[in-house]
Amino acid sequence: MKISYNWLKQYLDFDLSPEKLSELLTDCGLEVEGLEKWQSVKGGLEGIVIGEVKTCEKHPDADRLSITTVDVGRDKLLPVVCGAPNVAAGQKVVVATVGTKLYKEDDFFEIKKAKLRGEPSEGMICAEDELGLGTSHEGIMVLNQDAKTGTPASEYFGIEEDYIFEIGLTPNRTDAMAHIGVARDIKAVLDNNDFIANKTQTRQLKIPPVENFKTENHSRDIEVIVENTEACPRYAGVTITGIEVKESPDWLKNRLNAIGLRPINNIVDITNYVLHETGQPLHAFDADEITGNKVIVKKLPKDSIFITLDEIERKLTGNDLMICNATGGMCIGGVFGGVKSGVTEKTKNIFLESAWFDPVHIRKTSKHHDLQTDASFRFERGVDPEMILYALRRAALMIKEIAGGIISSEIKDVYPNPFKKININVTWKNIDRLIGKSIGKEVIKNILHSLEFEIPEQNDERLKLAVPSYRVDVTREADVIEEILRIYGYNNIEIPAQQLSSISHTIKPDAEKIQNLVSDYLSNNGFKEIINNSLTKSAYYETHKDFNEDKSVNILNPLSRDLNVMRQTLLFGGLETILYNLNRKNHDQKIYEFGKVYTLIPEKSKAQDVTEKYIEVNHLALFITGRIEKESWYTDDKPVDYNYLKALSSNLLKRIGINIAKLNSEKTKKNYLSTGMSYISDKGKLLEIGVISKSMLVELDIKQNVFYTELNRDLALELVRGNKIRYKGVPKFPEVRRDLALLLDRNVPFAEVEKLAYRVESKILKEINLFDVYEGENIEEGKKSYAVSFILQDEEKTLTDKVIDKIMNKMMKAFEDNLNATIR
Repeated sequence: MKISYNWLKQYLDFDLSPEKLSELLTDCGLEVEGLEKWQSVKGGLEGIVIGEVKTCEKHPDADRLSITTVDVGRDKLLPVVCGAPNVAAGQKVVVATVGTKLYKEDDFFEIKKAKLRGEPSEGMICAEDELGLGTSHEGIMVLNQDAKTGTPASEYFGIEEDYIFEIGLTPNRTDAMAHIGVARDIKAVLDNNDFIANKTQTRQLKIPPVENFKTENHSRDIEVIVENTEACPRYAGVTITGIEVKESPDWLKNRLNAIGLRPINNIVDITNYVLHETGQPLHAFDADEITGNKVIVKKLPKDSIFITLDEIERKLTGNDLMICNATGGMCIGGVFGGVKSGVTEKTKNIFLESAWFDPVHIRKTSKHHDLQTDASFRFERGVDPEMILYALRRAALMIKEIAGGIISSEIKDVYPNPFKKININVTWKNIDRLIGKSIGKEVIKNILHSLEFEIPEQNDERLKLAVPSYRVDVTREADVIEEILRIYGYNNIEIPAQQLSSISHTIKPDAEKIQNLVSDYLSNNGFKEIINNSLTKSAYYETHKDFNEDKSVNILNPLSRDLNVMRQTLLFGGLETILYNLNRKNHDQKIYEFGKVYTLIPEKSKAQDVTEKYIEVNHLALFITGRIEKESWYTDDKPVDYNYLKALSSNLLKRIGINIAKLNSEKTKKNYLSTGMSYISDKGKLLEIGVISKSMLVELDIKQNVFYTELNRDLALELVRGNKIRYKGVPKFPEVRRDLALLLDRNVPFAEVEKLAYRVESKILKEINLFDVYEGENIEEGKKSYAVSFILQDEEKTLTDKVIDKIMNKMMKAFEDNLNATIR
């Protein structure tokens, strides 16, 4: 939000510098994110002066150049070589002296001493386009003879300087989206400082008067009908006839240019000016385009076609509030005008609108049509319903002054249910408790009065307050106390000398500690953490059979169609990140994300009424693609694969105290995975590892393999909750290794071999490792050979060959009986 320093001073007298005012605004909750100097002409014509051409002769070596001497009010005349055809002795001209910077758009060039065709030149006689004062370049700018030599050009041309504050507003502060609202806060802070210092308070907000507003005739009465008072609680309008649409005066254009608005014409500029003055959006209709002399506020049928001011044909939703005439729509209420009803150079009569629209209706319409305007920005957050008529009268009087015309109707004000101020009870005790100190009852009441809060009742325990209509966000006692505190000043609350705290009990395992442990492990293995939006597009869950569209948590007021549901998985966000980096030539990626996933579970109560239960679960996702190591002369150019990710995932679980071999496993039957495994505990599915299917990669335009793991973090925490760290000495007895070669069906995974082995011998068997897989020559079709090592160790005695053989025979028999294995 841009706020002008000079504009603020129209409404309040203060002597703070722009820098000091920045500090004051930030301290009272209006954080100043930037402060910049603005000039009505870039560079402010600094170094440019009014001069008089004393002599002018043709250059001996160039037909198009003239050698001049120019008096710029200094001790000596400046020699200037000029190429303009209209330069002549005796003229008063504009001269850029040596060192001056002349700007053109975002570039500039500096005037330096030079020799042109052998003649010295110590300046430049300027044309209006070179100064930024116009577009003509036909010749130099010749001034009236009464121009005083040596006068700075900035003074002669009345160049305006200003300072612009960039304020980072929180969404609730609609009152500070206008200069009067910001001036009100400044006054409240200064008045409070004076009150505490026992100074006399004399400041008043200088709100421009509108008492001179009056209806001059009734030649153009336009009837106003509001059919939907829920979407439009108040609608006011007035007709002005005989106006002249033209360019705005300089002072008005400067005000708008300073805050980044492009002047259009005097009528539109006035409505924009009043918007940024009061915070109330206005709209001017060409009255001659209002058929039937009626303005009707209503909703048009669904799929009605309406062409907006940007000449785009839009299909209405049926819930869009429209401003209509007798035959059709003229404007999407509170959002955007129509192509036919706007003000043009031919407009002679206007109908000026000022309204209070329901924020929810405006927000839905704005988001659906992807139309964000200054008006919708304010209506979405709520405007002051009591500012409607003031803004209308203010704009009408400005139009009469600048564009001429006659007010040709009474103000039509449709306001069936007048706004009722909110009453809030605030206790003195709670004020002191939340602020952290007692600041005094008189100080509190002074702050509330300066913010225009009414105090109809008060006693020794509490205040009863009537909240002003401009503060639509103040609805609770805590909101009022926040207002008191920000005006009093957060920096005026002393930091206590002692810190009181209580001993807290942390539930084991500590989720944050385990997350940091996992992060360290992954980062140390070359992974980078990503954070994606929890909002995503519903199309993902509508088109993929692996997900249930009915379980999506839909957003009631989505920001866009791509952010209209909560995610059911971390999969799509990770793949979008992979694609984003691939498009930027980053082909080797290892990324992980901690995040929540959300599902909707419909439930039936005892009365059989359907209710909704929302579930959110913490997950962890890993994604790898490309090479294991970055391209280098000393590393192998080996791509990542499924086994690489499985090993990482297994070691990750081991790091937090879960043995993947003790989990049940099954092949994943998901369309988005071409192959994969799920690992399941007694309490549910813990982990899924797989290769993203070709169809999914093609859909997202990813042209290389991607491997993926998703872990249920909440379940993992539950599984390790009972784990205790135990320390034991180094084993006294040696371990023994035995190897087996198993001929198995091709579809038997190693996980089944591992699980079966631990089931046969869980005490002495310490480790199993698959060190070779062979398929091909001398192996029958449909078979594969596993070379597996078994590490055996008894912690109480040395293993004998007899015991070892007995264990190995039991395992071999189990492999033959359960897996149809052949021992080679």
